[in-house]
Amino acid sequence: MQLYSEYYVSEKSERFVNKIWCLDNSIGESLIENKLVLPNGCFNLAIVSGNAIEVHTSKKKYEMNEGFYFCSQMTNKVLVNIQPKTKVTIIQLHTWTLSMFPNYDLSNFSDSIIKIGSEELPFKTKIESGLNSHISNLLETINGYFEELNISNPTKNIIERICEIIKLHNEEITVSEIGKSLEFSQRLLQIKFKIATGLTIKNYIQILKFRKSVDQMVNSDLEKLKLTDVALYNQYFDQSHFIKKFKDVTKTTPKMFNSDLYFLSKKR
Repeated sequence: MQLYSEYYVSEKSERFVNKIWCLDNSIGESLIENKLVLPNGCFNLAIVSGNAIEVHTSKKKYEMNEGFYFCSQMTNKVLVNIQPKTKVTIIQLHTWTLSMFPNYDLSNFSDSIIKIGSEELPFKTKIESGLNSHISNLLETINGYFEELNISNPTKNIIERICEIIKLHNEEITVSEIGKSLEFSQRLLQIKFKIATGLTIKNYIQILKFRKSVDQMVNSDLEKLKLTDVALYNQYFDQSHFIKKFKDVTKTTPKMFNSDLYFLSKKR
């Protein structure tokens, strides 16, 4: 049994969905404990099948039995315990995707999870939450919905444009510079971004920088790649600044970081 797996949506759906990932302990006989997930700047829609999982965020412990859950932006590592006969399928939504639904105010919603009813999901086709539900059916439903959303919204909104500018500048841009580029005031940009994501623009930039640093560390030989190089490459002031920011999120140092404890993305 493969505990962690990833699945990818169609090219048009990818505008809104980064990927679908699965934690599968459906045929397991024992509890999988103390697995960790890092913040990545995405929202997650989780489908729990079978028994339950336990999730510890920086704010609270959540017992998640079978059903649907909306997971906010995370700013610190998250600990996950997966019971036997349990599968979790997670639809990872880009930062701006929720801004397509302007009725949601997420300004005070971060490091949190809420259970939602199936009737609250926007999809026309019912999503099955049982252990025997097949990923191909979920992909078909997700692609159908988000391809239509892509067609009906050809113009990028302000949140998507902010994220696009940050990505184009490799996360090294100030809110002032973003405001000038988009011809918006800094205050208005900050308010709109916080409502749509639960993060400040600066928080979001820091999360992206952190994840890029982790990916670089995991995919390189740290004996040859010095921490100073990682820090400077990712625009930290120096090695000490990088270590401090790293400890803020993971509660450990880069040298002590064990990637085997984490669910890290295969998608590059």
